[in-house]
Amino acid sequence: MIVLTVGDSGRGIPPEVLPLIFDPFFSTKGETGNSGLGLSVVYGLVSKFMGAINVASEVGEGTTVTITLPVASKYS
Repeated sequence: MIVLTVGDSGRGIPPEVLPLIFDPFFSTKGETGNSGLGLSVVYGLVSKFMGAINVASEVGEGTTVTITLPVASKYS
């Protein structure tokens, strides 16, 4: 497995928002923000390659995203 972990020390994601972050078109930025497709696309790609994505977040502490992907074998 390959594990990629990215974290920040930002505002964090509120617990009531966390279950929604992979939903297509979901955004907390309103109409002036982004399209809300970024994390949905990432989730789709990770799933397509039989991987997993996990998000851990604490308000006021930051967020950590961990993506786990299987390693391709030269015999696959």
